[in-house]
Amino acid sequence: MARAARVLVLRRMDHANLLKTLEDDLGSAISRARFSPQLGDACRHAVLGGGKRVRPILLFESTRAAGGHLDDARFAATALELIHAFSLVHDDLPALDNDLVRRGLPTVHAKYGEALAILAGDALLALAFENAAQSPHSAGALLRELSSATMRMIDGQCLDTLGGFAAGTSLSEQLEFVHANKTGALFRCATALGGIAARADQDLIRALSTFGSALGLMFQIIDDIIDETQTTEHAGKATGKDRDAGKLTYPVVHGIPASRAEVGRLEQLAREALELVQSHNLGSIAGLSSILDRCVSRTN
Repeated sequence: MARAARVLVLRRMDHANLLKTLEDDLGSAISRARFSPQLGDACRHAVLGGGKRVRPILLFESTRAAGGHLDDARFAATALELIHAFSLVHDDLPALDNDLVRRGLPTVHAKYGEALAILAGDALLALAFENAAQSPHSAGALLRELSSATMRMIDGQCLDTLGGFAAGTSLSEQLEFVHANKTGALFRCATALGGIAARADQDLIRALSTFGSALGLMFQIIDDIIDETQTTEHAGKATGKDRDAGKLTYPVVHGIPASRAEVGRLEQLAREALELVQSHNLGSIAGLSSILDRCVSRTN
């Protein structure tokens, strides 16, 4: 399809319809996999038990901003959320964060046991790449971006959990690396995948990626602030655990006021990136701007 013809084909969908499309696609992906009953139940609990769906919605809105077609982004969006779900299942395990509550519900290992939780996470990881490979075009580029971001996320989690930084690396440098990879990698990936799905040029994909990176770091810092300042009931997950575990967080390293100042700096960087995206004049950035606004104001 010619570039000029593709600019107007993305259907206008409100947030609720985007979420319904995503939920349907996630449920279908698990059903098509034909897992054994216990594995399917654990995967559905991990994936369909609620959640903000920030990353796939970010991907859809990046596709919109780049003038692409929603249907071209659906397999990538499903794959990205499955990767996120896999990471949460494994992060919650006793060997890592040992969390018993996720999204106000029992975590997978709390409900089904550790063995099935490990296997469910493995299954979701494999299922994610199977879905990305089914993209109607640019499947190779989507797979490369998704696999690179997944490896970065895992590496960030490894260093966050086990350490291993080079001698002389400051606490601030360690913190920035962990957050840029553990959380920021999938946010950057979401916006890059949106550009790839829209068949955008490299300048536009870079601008989208800059927005995603800034948003991801901001999301993690706000998460750190919530962990320090909110109750478990309000957050929908255990809070105060990072400080108790001796983990590096922005409030621990820099304090709450400096953490909030960094959120402000990243917000400005993200808005500048959105201006670059808008300058290509291919689609609406309203959805991305709304995601940024909600991220800044979130309390759980």
